[in-house]
Amino acid sequence: MTVRETVHGRVLVVHMEREAKRNAIDREMAEGISAALDRLDDDDQLWVGVITGTESVFSAGTDLAGGGSAATERGGEYGLIRRQRMKPLIAAVEGPALGGGFEIVLACDLVVASTTARFALPETRRGVVATSGALFRAVRALPPPIAKQLLITGAGLSAERAHHFGVVNTVTEPGTAVREALVLAEDICLSSPIAVRQTLAALADQYVSADEIGWAATAHAIEVVAHSEDMREGVRAFFERRPPQWTGR
Repeated sequence: MTVRETVHGRVLVVHMEREAKRNAIDREMAEGISAALDRLDDDDQLWVGVITGTESVFSAGTDLAGGGSAATERGGEYGLIRRQRMKPLIAAVEGPALGGGFEIVLACDLVVASTTARFALPETRRGVVATSGALFRAVRALPPPIAKQLLITGAGLSAERAHHFGVVNTVTEPGTAVREALVLAEDICLSSPIAVRQTLAALADQYVSADEIGWAATAHAIEVVAHSEDMREGVRAFFERRPPQWTGR
């Protein structure tokens, strides 16, 4: 089992636990995340969710060696990215959140990160593009020049810099991200759950059209890249642990 659930009062914590693979998400983990978030959505006794990794890593995104789709019918990519949620979800980040791991963070409502956290979108270094929302959510969460830098270079953000730009709500000491996320979740639970859900729904409604445009643009970028020599070279180089030799074709 690569996904574990714990309940703290009215808060469900979803633990991604595949540390040997840097919590890279394969089909099994995506289904586990999706089942946990289905529980959060459907259980009236649960008001807030927290998603976290292990103490050394949040998630390295898609498991390129895993094969198959890491998407679910109800949640989309990773069981989370396209989910129509009404209950707040907090990302509690220790260690790297890379590629799809950062896209999980961008899909959450609030973020708590320890000083060990690092956020990056290294897809272009592998000849691919960000496929799980970062092509439009990064620009919402960050100043456009910073978002573009992350998306087209190997640059990353520390927890402190991510907090400076407003991506992270709270920066914590190492090993305390989940604890502080639970404090934040309990604070949310002091509000009316109906009022919280309707507030989040109203905010989400404002992005419906923009999301449709963003997903269409992402699909086009994926299609173009998927037929390129650079993508094949990038994936080969990744598995062969060598620098890629780009051709621009």
